[in-house]
Amino acid sequence: MEFTKDELTEARRQIGSTLHKLRETAKTLREKNPERCKSQITLAERRIRALEIADRLIEQELTRL
Repeated sequence: MEFTKDELTEARRQIGSTLHKLRETAKTLREKNPERCKSQITLAERRIRALEIADRLIEQELTRL
């Protein structure tokens, strides 16, 4: 599937925004009660990693264009 440069750029912007929010959420959960929020922290960290991978792949695709 092919995407335009504008679509990829917008996708990166949206991923960046979501990453920022997720990082803040994970930080808040760690500060509140890390033991009680362990599953939410793990989920947030896994989502952060997945979005970082997606962002990197989009960056590579933009470089290729």
